[in-house]
Amino acid sequence: MEKERRGAMRPLNNVQAGTLGGTLCSIWNSFDWSNMLHTALMAAIGAAVSYLVSRLLEGKRRRRRY
Repeated sequence: MEKERRGAMRPLNNVQAGTLGGTLCSIWNSFDWSNMLHTALMAAIGAAVSYLVSRLLEGKRRRRRY
């Protein structure tokens, strides 16, 4: 007989699957997807600008040392 692994997931029963499905559907319906897309786009742009500025500042600091 094989031992159960610790932390192994067990299959969902019908009540758990129904509850999870209903919860996900209600959450899905409550999001304003246009705002979420705008927020994700702004986050990506902000991350890219932050990365580029840090690289530029690092380059200036290196040139100043030598």
